[in-house]
Amino acid sequence: MKLKDIAHSRTGDKGNISNISVIAYKDTDYIMLKEKLTSQVVKEYFHEICKGEVVRYDIDSICALNFVLDKALGGGVTRSLALDKHGKSLCMALLEMEI
Repeated sequence: MKLKDIAHSRTGDKGNISNISVIAYKDTDYIMLKEKLTSQVVKEYFHEICKGEVVRYDIDSICALNFVLDKALGGGVTRSLALDKHGKSLCMALLEMEI
């Protein structure tokens, strides 16, 4: 099953840091996501672009996990040669993950 089957996502950025939130559609799926979608799993999934630490914050009140990916945007908006300098497509890439 793909992550997009049980959750939706939002993303943001600040400098060279990408922020990806994964929000479960159902409480029961959120419990499973907390077990399976760890910081290490997300770090490995984005290993080609994320050169820094990945930190996860749990937001139980809205069944969400928030991941902060350091050094993930090629230097940031003003320095990156990437087509998606803000990293907005990273949330859609994460939702394609098989869990």
